[in-house]
Amino acid sequence: MISAAVPTAPASLADLLRAGRPLVMGVLNVTPDSFSDGGAFFDPDTAIAQAKAMIEDGADIVDIGAESTRPYGGAQPVSAAEEIARLAPVLPAVAAMGVPVSVDTMKAAVGAWALDHGATILNDVWGLQGDPEMAPLAAARRVPVVVMHNRDRADPAIDIVADVEDFFARSLAVAETAGMAPEQTVLDPGIGFGKTPAQSIATLAATPRLLAFGRPLLIGASRKRFIDSVSPAPPQKRIGGSLAAHLLAVLDGAAIVRVHDVPETVQALKIAAAIRNAR
Repeated sequence: MISAAVPTAPASLADLLRAGRPLVMGVLNVTPDSFSDGGAFFDPDTAIAQAKAMIEDGADIVDIGAESTRPYGGAQPVSAAEEIARLAPVLPAVAAMGVPVSVDTMKAAVGAWALDHGATILNDVWGLQGDPEMAPLAAARRVPVVVMHNRDRADPAIDIVADVEDFFARSLAVAETAGMAPEQTVLDPGIGFGKTPAQSIATLAATPRLLAFGRPLLIGASRKRFIDSVSPAPPQKRIGGSLAAHLLAVLDGAAIVRVHDVPETVQALKIAAAIRNAR
Protein backbone atom coordinates (compact mmCIF):
# COMPACT_ATOMS: atom_id res chain seq x y z
CA MET A 1 0.00 0.00 0.00
CA ILE A 2 1.09 3.60 -0.59
CA SER A 3 1.75 5.18 2.76
CA ALA A 4 -0.37 8.14 3.80
CA ALA A 5 1.11 11.57 4.29
CA VAL A 6 1.59 13.02 7.76
CA PRO A 7 -1.89 14.23 8.81
CA THR A 8 -2.51 17.95 8.53
CA ALA A 9 -5.68 19.87 9.31
CA PRO A 10 -7.38 20.83 6.03
CA ALA A 11 -8.99 24.20 5.55
CA SER A 12 -12.74 24.17 5.96
CA LEU A 13 -14.97 24.53 2.93
CA ALA A 14 -16.21 27.84 4.38
CA ASP A 15 -12.62 29.14 4.54
CA LEU A 16 -11.96 28.08 0.95
CA LEU A 17 -15.15 29.74 -0.28
CA ARG A 18 -14.22 32.97 1.50
CA ALA A 19 -11.04 33.15 -0.61
CA GLY A 20 -13.26 34.42 -3.42
CA ARG A 21 -11.96 32.23 -6.25
CA PRO A 22 -13.63 29.23 -7.89
CA LEU A 23 -12.77 25.94 -6.24
CA VAL A 24 -11.87 22.72 -8.04
CA MET A 25 -13.27 19.48 -6.66
CA GLY A 26 -11.45 16.46 -8.06
CA VAL A 27 -13.49 13.31 -8.68
CA LEU A 28 -12.16 10.00 -7.34
CA ASN A 29 -14.36 7.00 -8.15
CA VAL A 30 -13.38 3.89 -6.21
CA THR A 31 -15.91 1.86 -8.16
CA PRO A 32 -15.65 -0.77 -10.89
CA ASP A 33 -18.38 0.75 -13.06
CA SER A 34 -18.00 4.53 -13.32
CA PHE A 35 -19.21 6.01 -16.61
CA SER A 36 -16.20 8.32 -16.81
CA ASP A 37 -13.20 6.14 -16.01
CA GLY A 38 -14.46 2.55 -16.10
CA GLY A 39 -13.02 1.49 -12.75
CA ALA A 40 -9.52 2.86 -13.40
CA PHE A 41 -9.14 3.75 -9.70
CA PHE A 42 -10.87 0.77 -8.10
CA ASP A 43 -7.51 -0.50 -6.82
CA PRO A 44 -6.77 1.30 -3.52
CA ASP A 45 -3.11 2.03 -4.31
CA THR A 46 -4.04 3.50 -7.67
CA ALA A 47 -6.82 5.56 -6.08
CA ILE A 48 -4.52 7.02 -3.43
CA ALA A 49 -1.91 7.85 -6.06
CA GLN A 50 -4.59 9.57 -8.16
CA ALA A 51 -5.74 11.64 -5.18
CA LYS A 52 -2.16 12.72 -4.52
CA ALA A 53 -1.74 13.69 -8.17
CA MET A 54 -4.97 15.70 -8.18
CA ILE A 55 -3.92 17.60 -5.07
CA GLU A 56 -0.48 18.33 -6.56
CA ASP A 57 -2.26 19.55 -9.70
CA GLY A 58 -4.31 22.03 -7.68
CA ALA A 59 -7.49 20.30 -6.54
CA ASP A 60 -8.98 22.14 -3.56
CA ILE A 61 -11.25 19.24 -2.56
CA VAL A 62 -11.22 15.51 -3.32
CA ASP A 63 -14.65 13.92 -3.73
CA ILE A 64 -14.55 10.16 -3.15
CA GLY A 65 -17.41 7.93 -4.24
CA ALA A 66 -17.71 4.18 -3.72
CA GLU A 67 -21.05 3.57 -5.44
CA SER A 68 -21.54 4.47 -9.06
CA THR A 69 -24.57 6.67 -9.65
CA ARG A 70 -24.11 6.64 -13.46
CA PRO A 71 -26.34 9.56 -14.44
CA TYR A 72 -27.59 7.65 -17.50
CA GLY A 73 -28.55 4.46 -15.66
CA GLY A 74 -27.08 0.98 -15.51
CA ALA A 75 -25.21 1.22 -12.21
CA GLN A 76 -25.45 -1.65 -9.78
CA PRO A 77 -26.58 -0.62 -6.27
CA VAL A 78 -24.29 -1.67 -3.44
CA SER A 79 -24.86 -2.02 0.28
CA ALA A 80 -23.57 0.43 2.87
CA ALA A 81 -21.16 -2.28 4.03
CA GLU A 82 -19.73 -2.63 0.52
CA GLU A 83 -19.37 1.12 0.13
CA ILE A 84 -17.49 1.34 3.40
CA ALA A 85 -15.29 -1.61 2.45
CA ARG A 86 -14.31 0.22 -0.75
CA LEU A 87 -13.69 3.50 1.09
CA ALA A 88 -11.77 2.06 4.04
CA PRO A 89 -8.37 1.61 2.34
CA VAL A 90 -8.60 4.96 0.54
CA LEU A 91 -10.52 7.72 2.32
CA PRO A 92 -8.49 7.97 5.55
CA ALA A 93 -5.25 8.10 3.55
CA VAL A 94 -6.57 10.87 1.30
CA ALA A 95 -7.99 12.77 4.27
CA ALA A 96 -4.45 12.90 5.68
CA MET A 97 -3.16 14.74 2.61
CA GLY A 98 -4.26 18.18 3.78
CA VAL A 99 -7.26 19.07 1.64
CA PRO A 100 -10.95 18.66 2.49
CA VAL A 101 -12.42 15.31 1.50
CA SER A 102 -16.01 14.98 0.39
CA VAL A 103 -17.80 11.63 0.45
CA ASP A 104 -20.15 11.05 -2.47
CA THR A 105 -22.89 8.87 -0.99
CA MET A 106 -26.65 8.76 -0.72
CA LYS A 107 -26.53 6.72 2.52
CA ALA A 108 -26.31 8.39 5.92
CA ALA A 109 -24.60 5.34 7.43
CA VAL A 110 -21.78 5.65 4.90
CA GLY A 111 -21.63 9.39 5.45
CA ALA A 112 -21.29 8.92 9.21
CA TRP A 113 -18.48 6.39 8.73
CA ALA A 114 -16.69 8.74 6.34
CA LEU A 115 -16.97 11.69 8.74
CA ASP A 116 -15.52 9.50 11.48
CA HIS A 117 -12.55 8.70 9.22
CA GLY A 118 -11.58 12.13 7.96
CA ALA A 119 -14.20 13.38 5.50
CA THR A 120 -15.48 16.89 6.17
CA ILE A 121 -18.16 17.28 3.46
CA LEU A 122 -21.19 15.19 2.51
CA ASN A 123 -22.17 15.03 -1.17
CA ASP A 124 -25.71 13.69 -1.53
CA VAL A 125 -26.92 13.00 -5.08
CA TRP A 126 -30.50 12.95 -3.76
CA GLY A 127 -30.25 16.34 -2.09
CA LEU A 128 -31.35 15.31 1.44
CA GLN A 129 -34.52 13.78 -0.02
CA GLY A 130 -33.31 10.18 -0.25
CA ASP A 131 -32.11 8.89 3.11
CA PRO A 132 -34.13 10.67 5.86
CA GLU A 133 -31.15 10.42 8.21
CA MET A 134 -28.81 12.46 6.01
CA ALA A 135 -30.00 15.92 7.08
CA PRO A 136 -30.02 15.03 10.82
CA LEU A 137 -26.49 13.66 10.40
CA ALA A 138 -25.30 16.88 8.80
CA ALA A 139 -27.03 18.94 11.48
CA ALA A 140 -25.48 16.92 14.31
CA ARG A 141 -21.98 17.00 12.82
CA ARG A 142 -22.24 20.60 11.56
CA VAL A 143 -20.72 19.71 8.21
CA PRO A 144 -21.48 21.14 4.76
CA VAL A 145 -23.64 19.15 2.35
CA VAL A 146 -23.70 19.30 -1.42
CA VAL A 147 -27.42 19.17 -2.21
CA MET A 148 -27.81 17.80 -5.73
CA HIS A 149 -30.95 17.86 -7.87
CA ASN A 150 -32.00 14.47 -9.17
CA ARG A 151 -34.93 12.69 -10.79
CA ASP A 152 -35.77 9.02 -11.21
CA ARG A 153 -35.86 9.54 -14.97
CA ALA A 154 -35.73 12.32 -17.50
CA ASP A 155 -38.95 13.89 -18.72
CA PRO A 156 -38.33 16.04 -21.79
CA ALA A 157 -41.76 17.68 -21.42
CA ILE A 158 -41.07 19.48 -18.15
CA ASP A 159 -39.53 22.86 -17.41
CA ILE A 160 -36.31 21.45 -15.98
CA VAL A 161 -35.11 24.70 -14.41
CA ALA A 162 -38.38 25.13 -12.53
CA ASP A 163 -38.07 21.50 -11.43
CA VAL A 164 -34.57 22.18 -10.10
CA GLU A 165 -35.83 25.24 -8.22
CA ASP A 166 -38.72 23.31 -6.68
CA PHE A 167 -36.37 20.50 -5.66
CA PHE A 168 -33.93 22.91 -4.03
CA ALA A 169 -36.75 24.59 -2.12
CA ARG A 170 -37.84 21.22 -0.73
CA SER A 171 -34.26 20.26 0.15
CA LEU A 172 -33.61 23.51 1.96
CA ALA A 173 -36.84 23.02 3.91
CA VAL A 174 -35.64 19.54 4.92
CA ALA A 175 -32.32 21.04 6.00
CA GLU A 176 -33.99 23.74 8.07
CA THR A 177 -36.33 21.25 9.76
CA ALA A 178 -33.35 19.07 10.68
CA GLY A 179 -31.61 22.03 12.30
CA MET A 180 -28.97 22.65 9.66
CA ALA A 181 -27.64 26.18 9.38
CA PRO A 182 -28.15 27.86 5.99
CA GLU A 183 -24.40 28.09 5.41
CA GLN A 184 -24.11 24.30 5.52
CA THR A 185 -25.69 23.86 2.10
CA VAL A 186 -24.09 23.99 -1.34
CA LEU A 187 -26.47 23.56 -4.29
CA ASP A 188 -25.69 21.36 -7.29
CA PRO A 189 -28.20 21.34 -10.19
CA GLY A 190 -27.17 17.79 -11.10
CA ILE A 191 -26.04 18.09 -14.70
CA GLY A 192 -26.90 14.84 -16.48
CA PHE A 193 -28.99 13.41 -13.67
CA GLY A 194 -32.64 12.89 -14.61
CA LYS A 195 -32.17 15.23 -17.55
CA THR A 196 -31.99 14.98 -21.31
CA PRO A 197 -28.85 16.49 -22.89
CA ALA A 198 -30.90 19.53 -23.90
CA GLN A 199 -32.15 19.91 -20.33
CA SER A 200 -28.59 19.70 -19.00
CA ILE A 201 -27.63 22.57 -21.31
CA ALA A 202 -30.69 24.55 -20.22
CA THR A 203 -29.78 23.96 -16.58
CA LEU A 204 -26.23 25.17 -17.14
CA ALA A 205 -27.58 28.24 -18.89
CA ALA A 206 -29.72 28.95 -15.80
CA THR A 207 -26.74 29.20 -13.43
CA PRO A 208 -27.34 32.93 -12.76
CA ARG A 209 -31.00 32.25 -11.99
CA LEU A 210 -30.09 29.57 -9.43
CA LEU A 211 -27.92 32.05 -7.53
CA ALA A 212 -31.19 33.51 -6.23
CA PHE A 213 -31.15 30.84 -3.49
CA GLY A 214 -28.19 32.65 -1.94
CA ARG A 215 -26.11 29.50 -1.61
CA PRO A 216 -22.84 28.56 -3.34
CA LEU A 217 -23.38 26.64 -6.56
CA LEU A 218 -21.40 23.56 -7.52
CA ILE A 219 -21.40 22.59 -11.18
CA GLY A 220 -20.42 19.07 -12.24
CA ALA A 221 -20.47 19.05 -16.06
CA SER A 222 -17.31 16.98 -16.40
CA ARG A 223 -17.45 14.50 -19.30
CA LYS A 224 -21.26 14.44 -19.24
CA ARG A 225 -23.39 13.19 -22.13
CA PHE A 226 -24.68 16.61 -23.17
CA ILE A 227 -21.17 17.29 -24.51
CA ASP A 228 -21.45 14.25 -26.77
CA SER A 229 -24.83 15.49 -28.00
CA VAL A 230 -23.20 18.67 -29.33
CA SER A 231 -19.74 17.36 -30.28
CA PRO A 232 -19.68 13.53 -30.37
CA ALA A 233 -16.89 12.00 -28.32
CA PRO A 234 -16.45 9.24 -25.70
CA PRO A 235 -16.21 10.37 -22.05
CA GLN A 236 -12.41 10.47 -21.92
CA LYS A 237 -12.32 12.82 -24.94
CA ARG A 238 -14.75 15.41 -23.61
CA ILE A 239 -12.17 17.60 -21.87
CA GLY A 240 -12.75 20.55 -24.19
CA GLY A 241 -16.49 20.47 -23.61
CA SER A 242 -16.00 20.09 -19.88
CA LEU A 243 -13.70 23.11 -19.76
CA ALA A 244 -16.11 25.23 -21.78
CA ALA A 245 -19.04 24.38 -19.53
CA HIS A 246 -17.12 24.96 -16.31
CA LEU A 247 -15.55 28.24 -17.43
CA LEU A 248 -18.96 29.63 -18.41
CA ALA A 249 -20.45 28.39 -15.14
CA VAL A 250 -17.73 30.17 -13.15
CA LEU A 251 -18.24 33.36 -15.15
CA ASP A 252 -21.95 33.04 -14.30
CA GLY A 253 -21.20 32.78 -10.58
CA ALA A 254 -20.57 29.10 -9.77
CA ALA A 255 -18.33 28.70 -6.72
CA ILE A 256 -17.14 25.11 -7.23
CA VAL A 257 -16.59 22.90 -10.26
CA ARG A 258 -16.46 19.12 -9.89
CA VAL A 259 -14.08 17.65 -12.45
CA HIS A 260 -12.20 14.56 -13.57
CA ASP A 261 -9.49 16.50 -15.39
CA VAL A 262 -7.93 18.58 -12.62
CA PRO A 263 -4.74 20.02 -14.17
CA GLU A 264 -6.51 21.17 -17.32
CA THR A 265 -9.29 22.79 -15.30
CA VAL A 266 -6.91 24.51 -12.87
CA GLN A 267 -4.89 25.89 -15.78
CA ALA A 268 -8.00 27.11 -17.62
CA LEU A 269 -9.32 28.88 -14.52
CA LYS A 270 -5.95 30.55 -13.87
CA ILE A 271 -5.68 31.81 -17.43
CA ALA A 272 -9.27 33.08 -17.42
CA ALA A 273 -8.61 34.89 -14.12
CA ALA A 274 -5.38 36.41 -15.44
CA ILE A 275 -7.15 37.76 -18.53
CA ARG A 276 -10.03 39.17 -16.53
CA ASN A 277 -7.64 40.80 -14.05
CA ALA A 278 -5.75 42.46 -16.93
CA ARG A 279 -8.87 44.22 -18.22
